Amino acid sequence: MSQPGSRHTQLLPVLAASLILCTATAQEPPAQPSKEQEVAENLNLRFANGIAAIVEDKIITVDDLRRQIIPLIPALEKDVRTKQEFEARLQQLQEDVLQDLIDRVLIVKEFYKDEKRRVPASVVDNQISETIISEFDGDRSKYLAYLRSRSLSQREFRREQEEDIIYNFMRQQQRKSASTVSPVQIETFYNENKDRFHQEDAAYLRLIQLTRNADESDADYPARIAEVMRQLDAGTGFADVARLYSQDSRRTKGGDWGWQRRTDLRKEFSEPLFALEKGRFTRPIITPEGAFVLLAEDRKHAGILPIDEVRDQIERQLVQQNARQAQERWLERLRRNGYVKHF
Repeated sequence: MSQPGSRHTQLLPVLAASLILCTATAQEPPAQPSKEQEVAENLNLRFANGIAAIVEDKIITVDDLRRQIIPLIPALEKDVRTKQEFEARLQQLQEDVLQDLIDRVLIVKEFYKDEKRRVPASVVDNQISETIISEFDGDRSKYLAYLRSRSLSQREFRREQEEDIIYNFMRQQQRKSASTVSPVQIETFYNENKDRFHQEDAAYLRLIQLTRNADESDADYPARIAEVMRQLDAGTGFADVARLYSQDSRRTKGGDWGWQRRTDLRKEFSEPLFALEKGRFTRPIITPEGAFVLLAEDRKHAGILPIDEVRDQIERQLVQQNARQAQERWLERLRRNGYVKHF
């Protein structure tokens, strides 16, 4: 291996030649740092000693933060438009990730307060095996290279995986504790928020479109429309007639356009459609695009939905709301009772 001094000596002629060539060309602008580099520099400036926080007996390092934040940067870039917005969102992301890492330590501590609690070795073994498959393509050499890049022993990595299991288990338990909602809570929410359950006029639409063909005579086109109406008036199923005659994109589905609100449709369609009772169809509606026959297969009239139609929706919403509130109260208690030092 060359000594540093000799290597520099060998490079001098090359550098000189490069300088001569550069006098004849414009100097290229320096490469702009990537967003990942900006994030790393920002963290290094903010936490000059490389430590973001101390929680109980565990140190959360800048590297810990960086490892969590970097994969989130591409999604963050897509959501922002200006540099100022990016910097503000990045600052919030750093705070959120740091708080999550702090909470993780406190949650693991809470788990071990019960001395009888243990994570079975087989569960950790399975978790490690799944991680090697999902994150390292089942290649153990990639897995070991990753450990070396983080200066982690296999024992330390195993401990991380065990803490992952504990963290997810404890949060799931908290969610379960808030999963029961009483009928009284549902009815109270419905009565206090009825305006949320207002629905517009809506019709379940089936449609037949008949477009005049280029080679069709003045008599043939109206005759084709009349034949469609004759079959419908005779009681032939609307979907069957649509499959046979319609020229729209939903022909193979029997002209099925699903639920349509009054405001979703052009006035020349909405007025005749919403004048129909359930199961009725219009007479031909003639427009420059063709002739249209509309069926109101089902109807929903404007007004407040009855509670039985929205009970499941309200229950899901309340379960999510209760789970968030219960988890936040739980985390606040852990934070009050734990030792946390920010840097």
